Amino acid sequence: MKVSFKGDYALKIILDLSLIYLNDKNGITQIREISRRQDIPEKFLEQIVSILKQANYLRTIRGPKGGIALSKAPTQITVGEIIRLIDGTTAPIACVSCTQYSKCDYEERCVFKSIFADIRSKINEIVDNTTFQDLYDRQHQLEVSTYQGFGI
Repeated sequence: MKVSFKGDYALKIILDLSLIYLNDKNGITQIREISRRQDIPEKFLEQIVSILKQANYLRTIRGPKGGIALSKAPTQITVGEIIRLIDGTTAPIACVSCTQYSKCDYEERCVFKSIFADIRSKINEIVDNTTFQDLYDRQHQLEVSTYQGFGI
C-alpha cells in the first residue's frame, strides 16, 4: 500500500474537520482555512473536497457563514475508507488485492503471495479499525503529553 499526496491530504482534511466537529458541533470551516492550517494548495484541496463530498463524507453550506463540514461523525469514518476512496486498494501487490486483483503467471508457486496477503490483512486490520475519533483522541493525548513535558 502506498498513500499518495492526494490520499495524505484527504486524511488531513477529514482529521481537520473532525477536530472542528468535536470542538464545535456546528463544525463548519472554509476551504481556505483548511488550506492554511494543513498547508495544502487551495485548488488541489478543492478537488479532494469534491471527491469527499460526492462520497458523502462532507457537506457544503452556502452563504456568508458557509463552508464545509463533515456529514458523518468522526466515529463513523475510518482511515481505511478514505484511503480506499482516494488511492484504491490497500494490498501491497495486485495478486492479493480483494478489489483490484490481477492474476500473475507465477501465482501458484509464489512463496511471497502469503506474506503479501498477511501484510494486506494487517494493514486492513489497522486502517479499518481506526476512526477519526481515534485520531482525534491520539492528537489530544499528544498535546496533553507535550504540555506535561514542558511542565504546563
